Amino acid sequence: MTTMKVDTEIKVLGFEVLSRYLGLVEAERFIALIQREKFDYTQWRQTLFAELSGEEISRQAMEYQRHKQRTVAVAEDKSEYQI
Repeated sequence: MTTMKVDTEIKVLGFEVLSRYLGLVEAERFIALIQREKFDYTQWRQTLFAELSGEEISRQAMEYQRHKQRTVAVAEDKSEYQI
């Protein structure tokens, strides 16, 4: 049985995810944009991938993951040579 997280846990986890994928500065910018604009998250989410098939969304997600893994590998290789 899954327990429901309290609001504070969701906020902390959400910010950790945003920071991990966007970086600290862009995560904060994202939050500022959401707070500044009249924003309907549910509507945005429903239309975000409206024109893409499930197959295309999956393909793009897999490509993004491969690109990210290559980027991390290159960064790790470069850090090995720095003193």
